[in-house]
Amino acid sequence: MSLAGKTLFMSGGSRGIGLAIAKRAAAEGANVAIAAKTAEPHPKLPGTVYTAADEINTAGAGKALGLLCDIRHEDQVEGAIAATVDAFGGIDICINNASAISLTDTSNTPMKRYDLMNEVNTRGTYLVSQKALPFLQKSSHGHILNLSPPLDMNPKWFKNHVAYTIAKYGMSLCVLGMAEEFRKMNIAVNALWPLTAIDTAAVRNVIGDERMALMCRKPEIMADAAVAILRRDPSQCTGHFFIDEEVLRAEGVSDFSVYQHEGATELMADFFIPDDVFERSPTNIVHGIG
Repeated sequence: MSLAGKTLFMSGGSRGIGLAIAKRAAAEGANVAIAAKTAEPHPKLPGTVYTAADEINTAGAGKALGLLCDIRHEDQVEGAIAATVDAFGGIDICINNASAISLTDTSNTPMKRYDLMNEVNTRGTYLVSQKALPFLQKSSHGHILNLSPPLDMNPKWFKNHVAYTIAKYGMSLCVLGMAEEFRKMNIAVNALWPLTAIDTAAVRNVIGDERMALMCRKPEIMADAAVAILRRDPSQCTGHFFIDEEVLRAEGVSDFSVYQHEGATELMADFFIPDDVFERSPTNIVHGIG
């Protein structure tokens, strides 16, 4: 099923994976509303909600709406949802993309940072999904897609950054619960996570630097995987914790070099990937990002 004519509401999306997904959906003819809080460019985080909307508008047949919104605030989310419905007539797809990260241990995580991660990641995902729900119920193609990891309870994913893991797994718990809750409404709820690290400003700033790019895939792999999921019949595709490469292999993709930077020879695994996923993948991956 094509996404042409569908309306997609996304939290975040000023840059990185979210922007790549939005542009890919627009190329199929989807209308895209991005609700993000970046109004002014940051030296280390290029892009604003307005520049992102401009890029999406030039990406294809779909139209873009840039909405200044901090998803920690209920009234702002309600306003962004209402503006989307006013502009496009409804919402078919909700993507919970906005996320905060701090890879710090317990002693070095200020409670202000703990609160930020949980307010944006877990609470923000819950809030955006809740406010989009009445409109998803009216759609014949209702989808929620959270950019969150599989729920692998290996202690190694907790020991170095328990606060961040709690916040990201909170997004995944929303998938686990809402997929069953919304099944009777014919609304699909799924998660998507990358097999490898993805080359974004956040990865370069938090985990490494420009040299990290050669060990990361481009955001477009997540965009292509997201669109493949969102095309599917919601009654037949819900409650899954998808990995980007596995989604695309199931779609018939075998050459993944297009998603790598020139000169890349090895790829670094992302956080939270269960061991059995590595066993299934033929990709040459360095274990160590977690």
